[in-house]
Amino acid sequence: GAEATPTTHRPHGSRKSLIDELVSALEAAADHNPNDAVAPAAILWADPDAQWRPVLPQLRKRLPQLLILGDHDPEQRTGPAIWLRCVIDGALSTPGMPDEATPVVYLPGVGRRDFAAAESCPAHLKPLVELQYRGVCWTQKNGRAWTVEAFLGSLDLDVARDAATRDALRRAVAALATTPVAGLAGRRLEAEDFDRLLADDLARDVLVWIGMDDGKAPPGWDASRQRAFASRCWAELGFDPDKDGALAAAERLGQRDGAWNAVWRRFAEAPKHYPGIREKLREAKPDLFAEPRSSWPQNNEEDEAALRRDLHAVDGKTPADARKRILALEKAHGERRGWVWDAPLADALEHLAALADRTSTALGGGSCDEMAALYADGAWEVDAAALAGMAAVGSAADRKAVGRVLDAIYRPWLEATARHLQMLADRESFFDPDSRTAGQRTEPGTVLLFADGLRFDVSQRLVKRLQAGRSVKVSTRWAALPAVTTTAKPAVSPVAGRITGSTVPDDFRPVVREGGQTLTFERFRKVLDADGHQWLAEGETGDPAGRAWTECGNLDKLGHALPEELPANVDNQMARLQERIGTLLEAGWREVRVVTDHGWLWLPGGLPKVDLPKYLTGSRWARCATIKGNSAVDVPTVPWRWNAAERVALAPGIACFREGHHYAHGGLSLQESLTPVLEVTAGAGSAGPAPRIAAVSWVGLRCRVRVEPPRPGLAVDLRQRVDDAASTVAGGMRPVDDNGSASLLVADDDLEGATAAVVVLDAGGRVVGKRPTVIGGEG
Repeated sequence: GAEATPTTHRPHGSRKSLIDELVSALEAAADHNPNDAVAPAAILWADPDAQWRPVLPQLRKRLPQLLILGDHDPEQRTGPAIWLRCVIDGALSTPGMPDEATPVVYLPGVGRRDFAAAESCPAHLKPLVELQYRGVCWTQKNGRAWTVEAFLGSLDLDVARDAATRDALRRAVAALATTPVAGLAGRRLEAEDFDRLLADDLARDVLVWIGMDDGKAPPGWDASRQRAFASRCWAELGFDPDKDGALAAAERLGQRDGAWNAVWRRFAEAPKHYPGIREKLREAKPDLFAEPRSSWPQNNEEDEAALRRDLHAVDGKTPADARKRILALEKAHGERRGWVWDAPLADALEHLAALADRTSTALGGGSCDEMAALYADGAWEVDAAALAGMAAVGSAADRKAVGRVLDAIYRPWLEATARHLQMLADRESFFDPDSRTAGQRTEPGTVLLFADGLRFDVSQRLVKRLQAGRSVKVSTRWAALPAVTTTAKPAVSPVAGRITGSTVPDDFRPVVREGGQTLTFERFRKVLDADGHQWLAEGETGDPAGRAWTECGNLDKLGHALPEELPANVDNQMARLQERIGTLLEAGWREVRVVTDHGWLWLPGGLPKVDLPKYLTGSRWARCATIKGNSAVDVPTVPWRWNAAERVALAPGIACFREGHHYAHGGLSLQESLTPVLEVTAGAGSAGPAPRIAAVSWVGLRCRVRVEPPRPGLAVDLRQRVDDAASTVAGGMRPVDDNGSASLLVADDDLEGATAAVVVLDAGGRVVGKRPTVIGGEG
């Protein structure tokens, strides 16, 4: 998938509304793997019944890349197909259209089939036909357009399927868009629920009205609705919209007195849904000291600006003084994280305060292994806090401010920790490659998942994601030296014994022991195959009865290419690994063992440089170098992992042999050299390969399922929500016979074409496998 992460703040999970989910889904449609695909030119969103048209006014404000098929109006980013094509291809510009975002093209009244083929496409749509090949079509898995009803179902909401509910749902789309999804969950939604959104929501109507220009009536309000609105405002809020005006209403909203507090709470649930409110509150602030302070956006903006200056001011302070200052700022600004306004620096401050607290004590230890134990026991949280602090901010100015703090607090801690480890390693027999960096060995049923550059602190995010329903055992191992992929990746593989080295080559690659050829990517695959390990490409699951090697994630590639973007993209990378691990376990693998080659040093202010004369080296990487002949170098040297008689130069402390590095690895530090090993299994009590759904086939509305391997007590069901037995569409569970087969029948014809999931359940009713399907279609 795409690695870019929006820098705007997302609503908390409990506050996400239909339009939040819609925006997320449309943005996710542009996801792609940059390693094997180019970014889509556009996202085509067909809506044959124009069901989504009522949310366009709100969606325009949330998605500046939204283009709409219709009459020519560039200010509203609307136009005919030829105009849309010119904007997408860069021949025309339109106000507010961001260069970096993938255009989303909304096509009201157009079905997917209308532009599927040029020869049958209506003339007014023909300029868009070619975009379906360079872009992507946002559709359901069955290829049908996303109706509002289907989209609600994809959010695990239970919507009744009668005609009255469908009519009420279409009437209520605009009001539904700003409603938190969590408030709709847990019950069957019927016509009455949607009608109530229209008829009984004074708080929402007041907020929409205040946000309109000059207090105008919102679109679609007729005279009778305006009169009813004014009457209820007077009766329930003591306010006359016609006489008092929108600014007076905004002032009372900000003061939150009496019944207005309920209106404020509604605004606070989803402030981005009422974009006009912010400016109205800014204008309506009655005086400099108006209370509560959290109501007025300019107070937050002024506090953010002051905090930015204060963070810059730690530059030049001693680490102790800088830590003291950061903790004082946290006391002053921490409460703003509970305000409705975006406060990225206040968000970052939470992590910077944790960093200040944890770095107040140096990381000690009397041996390398003692340091490793202390780090794994909690000192890794220092590195995690540094990344999280930077990930919380998006603008260049805010990144610079956070970087100042990291230079003042994090840099000295990193340097001292690295120096202490290097001192201990120098006096120990630390560099014995056989005792510390032996290759992984596996049993049948185990797949080794290699994640390049999975640093220990980052791996703990993955552990947290995996712990629900799975067993995760965490251990550590030292990376082979130098800690670069060419040397360290084969050392963590199960074929390390088939690999050796002679003199150190400039690229640090070892050779295949049999034949002496350089270990290239293709030769590594062949050696794994000769050792009985399947090579699983992305998406492949292989034979769970054997052994395998697979690779996932590109943290290291991202770190080298875009170190400033790395903190914000760590979670995306962990989500990819989580999904891959889940797929492998569901396919029947007994254990997925996650391994890596090395970690890395990251410092936004840049890592220091140390001199190493070029004439003494064969090649100089950021943190390591080959030594020319018998040259004497004035930096630490260590044995090469693949030939202990050969020496490699390492940069001291956290320094680099070249300038300009913000991200680097290859040397000896806890961040680079102490790597995680995660042994992930499906959970306690599982015996043998987990059952998996080997085949799903449909004959009409009858679904035939085959489960492998068959096991006593297994059952299958067909559900709209995987973990909700009440969402069954097949009347409940059906047992799996001795051959692993079962049959499910959907009785409701209206469900044909809807998405569902076939689930496998164990004897205790726990879901142990799942597979998506389309009712009545291909599995």
